Amino acid sequence: MPQIFVVNSGSSSIKYQLIDSETEEAVLGGLVERIGEPGSEIADHVAGMKFVLEHLGTDNHIVAVGHRVVQGGSLFDRATLITEEVEAQIEELSALAPLHNPANLLGIRAAKIALPDVPHVAIFDTAFHQTIPAEAYTYAIDAEIAHKYGIRKYGAHGTSHKFVSEETAKFMGRPLEELKIIVLHIGNGGSLSAIDGGVCIETSMGMTPLEGLVMGTRSGDLDPAVLIHLHRQAGLSFDEIDVLLNRRSGLLGMAGNSDMRDVQNASWEGDETALAALAVYRHRIIRYLGAYILHLKGVDAIVFTAGIGENDEELRRLVLEGLEFLGIELDLALNEPRSKKPRYISAENSPVKVLVVPTNEELEIARQTATLLAA
Repeated sequence: MPQIFVVNSGSSSIKYQLIDSETEEAVLGGLVERIGEPGSEIADHVAGMKFVLEHLGTDNHIVAVGHRVVQGGSLFDRATLITEEVEAQIEELSALAPLHNPANLLGIRAAKIALPDVPHVAIFDTAFHQTIPAEAYTYAIDAEIAHKYGIRKYGAHGTSHKFVSEETAKFMGRPLEELKIIVLHIGNGGSLSAIDGGVCIETSMGMTPLEGLVMGTRSGDLDPAVLIHLHRQAGLSFDEIDVLLNRRSGLLGMAGNSDMRDVQNASWEGDETALAALAVYRHRIIRYLGAYILHLKGVDAIVFTAGIGENDEELRRLVLEGLEFLGIELDLALNEPRSKKPRYISAENSPVKVLVVPTNEELEIARQTATLLAA
């Protein structure tokens, strides 16, 4: 039974899963944390990878390693065999993802030391969105500056959006090429994508994951002049503004809590700041949802996924309430139960189907790795 070893490396962690490439079942998985931190027994990612492989044991059949890489820029639009040149390009792209690409590289290099005789494949979060047309990914700034510094929309969560759109088509029993799908990947971070016949034509995250929806701690869309104003009037440095918008905004900034469950509980108790935060959160989602229906010239399926999207029936109801005029009709009874399987939550006669489809980014990484090796 050939197995794909899936690695998602953070700056002080290694998340991993061993997947049987024939059955697509997860054999083992886990998380190593606090790598390199004071008091940790694991000094670096090389030691961390050694620890992981000891946990996996000798009775494994690893034929390849699939690595999650956050930022592929405009260089990578598909799964790519990792060579020294590819490693160098991932490192160059770190300017666009300084918190992620360097950490992903640590995992790649540690895994290549531990498993030197199998192919290593990079799966980029941005790759699925490279089909977005120029009018959608271009920012209206000086073209020479944009080109020089790689300023354009790249998107994120692409591995999830690809997986969920394909699983949606399977569940509906229809060819993916015939479907117009909007995927709502809603977790602590969130993004929407418009997918026409399996091809992504728009997504809400931008050059970085800061653009788009209101999130747990991120602001999402913002007038760029706000940054200038905060620098000039409040005296905030650019590093302080970075922390403000990425770590102290979103639900946390508006309601004092980044956890959707806690914000909802507060809203049910009549907390005005929580109610206002949820109103802003919903407004941002339906603004993108409406725009993507126009871009697609109609929609066959609206699909919720990720932690909040899959498990929060109240959020789904809040988002879709009042959209019957667009042919989107939620069945409250179907929306209520939780399940780890794909399911419809729309009314039987709803022209637009609404679904909950659990994401599985590790399986998608394994699939793309196996597909590349078979090519």
